[in-house]
Amino acid sequence: MGSFSIWHWAIVLVIVVLVFGTKKLKNLGSDLGGAVKGFKDGMKQGSADDATAAAPTAKPTTIDVQAKEKV
Repeated sequence: MGSFSIWHWAIVLVIVVLVFGTKKLKNLGSDLGGAVKGFKDGMKQGSADDATAAAPTAKPTTIDVQAKEKV
């Protein structure tokens, strides 16, 4: 009862194509691909920035936090 056969998924796919059209689905796919590529590039750039940030600096940095007392 909870599982769908391949025919159910094919019908859903046909309905989605009819509702949105192939052009919008193509644009959606290319936008999604561009977002994934941008995310991967950002992760690579972030790891490169972390490697350079790990080098010791002349000026020590401080972190301002608020201490909370345990009750």
